[in-house]
Amino acid sequence: MDITFLGAAGGVTGSCHLVRVGDRRLLLDCGMFQGGREEEAHNRDPFPFDAAALDAVVLSHAHLDHSGRLPLLARRGFRGPVHATPATIDLARVLLRDAAHLQESDAERENRRRLRQGKGLVKPLFTADDVEAALRLFRPLDFDVPADILPGVRATLVPAGHILGAASIVLDLEEDGRRRRVAFSGDIGQDDSCMLPPPRPPDRADLVLLESTYGDRNHRARAATHEEIAGVLESAWEAGGNLFIPAFSIGRTQELLTLFAQHYDEWRLDRWLLFVDSPMAIQANTVHLRHDHLVREEARPLFAGRGLRERLPNLRETASTEESMRINSVRRGALVIAGSGMCTGGRILHHFRHNLWRRECRVMIVGYQGEGTLGRRLVDGAERVTIHGEEIRVAAGIHTIGGLSAHAGQDELAAWYGAIEGRPAVALVHGEARGREGLARRLSAAWGVQPTLPRAGELIAL
Repeated sequence: MDITFLGAAGGVTGSCHLVRVGDRRLLLDCGMFQGGREEEAHNRDPFPFDAAALDAVVLSHAHLDHSGRLPLLARRGFRGPVHATPATIDLARVLLRDAAHLQESDAERENRRRLRQGKGLVKPLFTADDVEAALRLFRPLDFDVPADILPGVRATLVPAGHILGAASIVLDLEEDGRRRRVAFSGDIGQDDSCMLPPPRPPDRADLVLLESTYGDRNHRARAATHEEIAGVLESAWEAGGNLFIPAFSIGRTQELLTLFAQHYDEWRLDRWLLFVDSPMAIQANTVHLRHDHLVREEARPLFAGRGLRERLPNLRETASTEESMRINSVRRGALVIAGSGMCTGGRILHHFRHNLWRRECRVMIVGYQGEGTLGRRLVDGAERVTIHGEEIRVAAGIHTIGGLSAHAGQDELAAWYGAIEGRPAVALVHGEARGREGLARRLSAAWGVQPTLPRAGELIAL
């Protein structure tokens, strides 16, 4: 029995870990690499295993950095089941279909340019057909229901609190009478989310694969974060322009809407024109309504019936391209939530082209910005950025809100691990160098453990 780390090992995207039990092979996640061109080029690399010989996949949650290469896996011969919670399956359907559309659109646009230049054509990373082939492989697995998914492999999904349906994965493995339990955290949410119940660690394990995105630091207190948001909203209104929030369509957008509904009067949101400008986020809103039993009890009324609509009467969901384009005729008072969360694509880029150079406009960054992304350049104070081949001057005010992360901070990660019986061996994944090293120091100081910091391709024997 062993585990090979094939992604999110020294970085925060491309989550993928290969588990071997005798002659059985399964993956924990099969995510897309995201960020700069060099990072994303790895998505086209061959898998370091035979996809057709793989027996199963267990998916922690729907975000593309965990699910985004499943269509490639299907194209290259994988025919086994993909186990995930029902909510994850519904959200993955939305995300993967949207990703295929973007891949095909980007390839078409690039090929028009290449034809003019007499260059060779490119193919999309995957197509809509590849996505449908992958979606046919999904099999629902409810929280806290152990399932024998392969001979010698029992999987149990535990709530992780990251996004709707997100799970930590517990694998009970058996080979030749030897038994081992592996716990893969997936992405762990904060304890005090306004929308989701807190994450729940497994009771015991022999090896823990623990995410470390924010392993070196804690987030601002929730109350301080709310005060900060209120301040940005007030200053943005006084500046006399529009406010743009690049946000992940799944998870972050719904959390923002929950906060806006809960603080509607306090934050004087009635004076804004509120837009959710993302077809994917609009579909995700519907999925949240379908699985409202998974949200916190106090937030449940917002996801039942017309609860959200009644609390946010000035909310507009702009599904079509034409509706999105009309937003740019609004010169003042538009509050626009649009994808993508790291500003690497989607409608937020079109809004930036029309507004980023306007001093009276504001941008509120509410999530993690990976190395090499446009969002990271804005956070780092870039004076000029390139969008769709055009250089844009950055005159709008950029505000970063740190406390809304869907990832746990250092204290919460340490507490999650510390609740597991016996302080098992731990490998830190899904983190850049400072996150992993910071969490390693914290765990070592607290419990004397020496975490492994695996690199891509490294193997741990069980």
